Amino acid sequence: MEQQKKLVTCTVNGHEVAEYVDVRESLLEMLRNRLGLTSVKKGCEVGECGACTVIVDGETIDSCIYLAVWAQGKQIRTLEGLMGPNGELTRIQEAFIEEGAIQCGFCTPGFIMSATVLLERGEKTLTRDMIRKHMAGNLCRCTGYENIVNAVQKVHKENQSL
Repeated sequence: MEQQKKLVTCTVNGHEVAEYVDVRESLLEMLRNRLGLTSVKKGCEVGECGACTVIVDGETIDSCIYLAVWAQGKQIRTLEGLMGPNGELTRIQEAFIEEGAIQCGFCTPGFIMSATVLLERGEKTLTRDMIRKHMAGNLCRCTGYENIVNAVQKVHKENQSL
């Protein structure tokens, strides 16, 4: 079967990107293999674990089951794109550290991307159950989820007091 390539132009972490990709290539493969964005992890490859979670036009998606060609004209953010200009961590990343919400770190980027979207929505009320429901698409095999929920809730409360 002849390989079919298509030019995909999109914005990744604030930078315009143009890549010729195989039409069967996943966004995960494009981000990791072509752009070197290693925070996007290859886990289950069937959209179940959330290790490959990125933000596309403000929504979280599993990049392992999202074709790269679908990214045409989209705004994509990965964990690398959350860093400040001098490599500063975001408040949610700091809270993950403070609350011990990190073990091996493999799933952490996906959890942080999901938490980022949830916190950016600016909900006035954000219960622990709401956080758990939103984060249900992300799996961790090393730690209890309580510390992750604690970190998200901590940042939400801080944002409400501003």
